[in-house]
Amino acid sequence: MNRYFDTIIDRRNTDSIKYDFCLEQEKPEGILPLWVADMDFRAPQCVIDELVDKSKHGIFGYSRGKEDYFEALQNWFLNSFNWNVQPDWLVNTPSVVFAICTAIRALTDEGDGVLVQQPVYYPFTNSIIRNERKLVVNQLIYSNEKYTIDFVDFEDKIIKNNVKLFLLCSPHNPVGRVWTREEIIRMGDICLKHDVIVLSDEIHADFIYPGYRHFVFADLKPEYSDITVTCTAPTKTFNLAGLQISNIFISNRDIHRKFKHEIARSGYSQPNIMGITACRAAYTGGHEWLIELKKYLCGNLDFARSFLQQKIPEIKLVEPEGTYLVWLDFKELGLDDEKLDNLIVNRAGLWLDAGPMFGAGGEGFQRINIACPGEVLEKAFLQLEQAIKPEGIK
Repeated sequence: MNRYFDTIIDRRNTDSIKYDFCLEQEKPEGILPLWVADMDFRAPQCVIDELVDKSKHGIFGYSRGKEDYFEALQNWFLNSFNWNVQPDWLVNTPSVVFAICTAIRALTDEGDGVLVQQPVYYPFTNSIIRNERKLVVNQLIYSNEKYTIDFVDFEDKIIKNNVKLFLLCSPHNPVGRVWTREEIIRMGDICLKHDVIVLSDEIHADFIYPGYRHFVFADLKPEYSDITVTCTAPTKTFNLAGLQISNIFISNRDIHRKFKHEIARSGYSQPNIMGITACRAAYTGGHEWLIELKKYLCGNLDFARSFLQQKIPEIKLVEPEGTYLVWLDFKELGLDDEKLDNLIVNRAGLWLDAGPMFGAGGEGFQRINIACPGEVLEKAFLQLEQAIKPEGIK
């Protein structure tokens, strides 16, 4: 399988947001993109085969998943996380971000507080602001190259801002934390105490590094299930983001009803047939592919860690416990964010995600996507090394 992931596939001129829109995003032509969270690997062959067969059928009408679709989901979550989802919990959405916006509108009113833990996946913040809710930030604590939760501030922010909804990123993007059982329970109990609904974005749950374990928030206590909207998708796991399919699980009937009502108000109805086909195929036949992918990602992470330690020790890798997105600390270079962006883009020729877009605490950081062939990742780090040399920083 290494050959599968080592293969460099030319994605240019394929309408790829990652590769074909540098000029529109004010980036120089030819820049090496390691920013947005899609992978440079082909999907599992079982998915490709099913999509080809569906294409050959030639009719792409309105579609919904039937019993075999749900069985694929149920088996996946049961085998992966010992979480037994039920058919009446499921709601399909085109994406997790769509689900986040839907939950914000369905479960809060304009002006209500919605809590996030920055630095965090930037659509969390944008979704709150654009839907005219009050952004409330429980900033994560960064110490000794690791992030932890300020639980006193977490509860204090909930009380003082009358928070109605908490957007939990688990595993956390971009800082790579996989929350422990104790951390999740402490957050969950505070939310129960103050009647806060939790939207748990668990889209990266399949990417957990050895020595860590993902806990489904809603499954840790029956009471949590009753206050939780759990967002999942095969799209990050199997590189299917363009097929627009997410699986949202809500066991509380009242929350489920409000969520579906808001979806109806948006005009969205059925998922697309290719998304259904790909999801079912991936969850049914993609397990071995994912095992090999995670081994490959561990190799890429080992390379990145070793390269930085040996060649660019000024840049600190925040050790990820999950996800294929790596959070890099550039603060030791002593550059402000504008100068750091110039170094990354114009000197190193790299397109990364700048830390400030993730909110408070993102200053001086950059996020890099390591889900690419090893040769590409090595090229990126060599370009970064050259840019960091004293003559490059000047």
